[in-house]
Amino acid sequence: MLTRLLAALFALAFAGAGVPSANAAIDHTVTLVNNTGQTIWVGSTVNADGSRALTNLPMLHNGQSATVTIPETSAPGHWRGTFFARQGCTGTSGANFRCAVGDCGVQAARCVTGEQPASLAEFNFDTRDRLAPWYNVSYVNAFSVPVSISPVNATGPPGSCGTAGCTTNMLPQCNPAYVKYGANGQRINCVNPNRDAQTDYSNTIKSRCPKAYAWSKQDTEPGNQTVFQCANCSGFKVTFHSVA
Repeated sequence: MLTRLLAALFALAFAGAGVPSANAAIDHTVTLVNNTGQTIWVGSTVNADGSRALTNLPMLHNGQSATVTIPETSAPGHWRGTFFARQGCTGTSGANFRCAVGDCGVQAARCVTGEQPASLAEFNFDTRDRLAPWYNVSYVNAFSVPVSISPVNATGPPGSCGTAGCTTNMLPQCNPAYVKYGANGQRINCVNPNRDAQTDYSNTIKSRCPKAYAWSKQDTEPGNQTVFQCANCSGFKVTFHSVA
């Protein structure tokens, strides 16, 4: 789920786990903002590492926001997972609820399967990691809407607590071979043909949104700006931007 660099950074952080995090007793919040111009259903998935799956995820009309509290101080002492915008959703929750983009099962307020390809906001909250939280925007699997992540009430040294992602709509630049279309013929998703290699897809993403992951090994490229950390903040704002 989380990109390869995050996993490597987590391992490095655990090497210094004897130093407690300044935020060890804090449950951070994530405020989810819908600026897409359409109604979205927020989705969230977690790593298979004991991270607690979130329930009661919000439906947001355009312009609305909602705040969730991350259960990082409960066992196992971390939360590693994603947020994404489910789009074009129809049906009755628990019965036939489905989404055209980011579908993750029949429940409107929680995910019961892994997400179908979509833009992701990825996080690692860890009470044992003095550098956490870590965060990034990933278009590795697909680009559906622009996503940005910005820390809230952040203090820290220069170079930390930056804004990840961007507000740029990549759908018009997507190779038609990778495009998924909606019921009205509009472009609704651009799916990466090969997440583990550099392609015209990843090159397009990198040129227009250098602060987001475009392919799985982008963190190995010199000077990449794919992953961020902010040890001193109260939480984050994740904004889903318009593709109009």
